Amino acid sequence: MTDAQTESPNVRDIPFTTAEGAQATIADYGDKVVLVVNVASRCGLAPQYEQLEELKKTYGDRGFDVLAFPSNQFLQELSKMDDILEYCSTTWGVTFPVLEKVRVNGKKAAPLYQELTKAADANGKAGRVEWNFEKFLVLPDGEVKRFRPKTKPDDPEIVALIEQNLPA
Repeated sequence: MTDAQTESPNVRDIPFTTAEGAQATIADYGDKVVLVVNVASRCGLAPQYEQLEELKKTYGDRGFDVLAFPSNQFLQELSKMDDILEYCSTTWGVTFPVLEKVRVNGKKAAPLYQELTKAADANGKAGRVEWNFEKFLVLPDGEVKRFRPKTKPDDPEIVALIEQNLPA
């Protein structure tokens, strides 16, 4: 077996489904720095939507995007996609992509999350998503930096990584 056969796929190339039902990948967004977040409308951490939107407004024109994946795995997300999209836009003014609802843990986890959860956090811990609003910063080269749910999107460490990795 060659090294190429044993390597994990580049997370930027793993397909996912948009809210409209189309297939996409992070690579489809270009060479951007992308913050992937599992979201839930009824979570106590939902105010993080505001900080996610602020990051999008601040860095969006410079090569940054947020990809929000609703998940009801922690029983805090609305059941219908239309309701989720309406909640995000009317409550938080979200302009970044909110994608199809996914599972983030277990054998039926979305392929993107199966790969993302291999990344370790600052304490060296990989594995299951702990809760809603866990963040995965995907750099242009496919490297993934992981931040747990209580780390706010505008945390200085996240902002510094965004700024350091924006396309030239």
